[in-house]
Amino acid sequence: MIDILGKRYIFFALSLLIIVPGIVFLLLGYMPMSIDFTGGSLLEVRFGSGIAPQPADVVQLYNELGVTDSQVQTTGVDVLIIRSKYLNEDIRTKIVSAMEERFNEKITVLQFDSVGPVIGKEVTSRAFSAVAVAAIGVIIYITIAFRGVPNAFRYGVCAIVAMIHDVLVVLSISALGGKFLGWQFDTMSLTALLTVIGFSVQDKIVVFDRIRENRGVLRKISFEQLANHSIVQTLGRSINTQLMTSEFMLLAVALFGGVTLREFAIILLVGMLSGTYSSIFTAAPLLVVWENQEWKTWFSRGKASAA
Repeated sequence: MIDILGKRYIFFALSLLIIVPGIVFLLLGYMPMSIDFTGGSLLEVRFGSGIAPQPADVVQLYNELGVTDSQVQTTGVDVLIIRSKYLNEDIRTKIVSAMEERFNEKITVLQFDSVGPVIGKEVTSRAFSAVAVAAIGVIIYITIAFRGVPNAFRYGVCAIVAMIHDVLVVLSISALGGKFLGWQFDTMSLTALLTVIGFSVQDKIVVFDRIRENRGVLRKISFEQLANHSIVQTLGRSINTQLMTSEFMLLAVALFGGVTLREFAIILLVGMLSGTYSSIFTAAPLLVVWENQEWKTWFSRGKASAA
């Protein structure tokens, strides 16, 4: 039988290798928040000549009009998306007119959205609250559902820790995208993150439920052997279901779904891969570490090795 749990500390190190650089990117501010969270305006325009001007020229025009925080993103040869501080309708009209005059071409406004700073703060607060409430609810649910198993509370906590692992992976990818691809964390990104959270917890409950079933049957083996046997039993199901129902579809959307859906699809693609990985290589191994209380021997092993 495949010995997955025997290599659990290697998998823990691999997770840290992925997550720690992402946290550094986050702390350095490489994941800008969109106007959905910070408040501001988004103006999407199409240029009639078929060729959009250089983003730097548009930023300079905004600066001349007193809007000094504009960010310009190209989504095609003739379309620009411009994000800035909150603009009212009059200022928007003035900016469009100035662009038509400066670049001497007809401009079509494809989209104009404004979110006030108060609304932005409310969205941010609700986003964090939703994640916190979901985490608490999962712990309570798993504790009740697994009440017939010794230390049922541990299953819920390990599921949440593994879920946090998946959240950090998603945020790391978003930070990398913000640094190198100009991504911004918006409501679509939040939707992808919440979807990953739901999938992550569901996949871990499947693994934990198999451990619970086998615990009533395989009484003569250690908990580590029991958990490893349960993981192997669910391994094929997790990988096959993940590839057939999610990953291939999301890969197609990322490749052919257009610019507006690409960021969402990539975040969801990576998040669901992380959810499957953490169910097998993070959640169950953490449960074994807790069951064996292995932290009590970590430092003694280090002293023994030194001796």
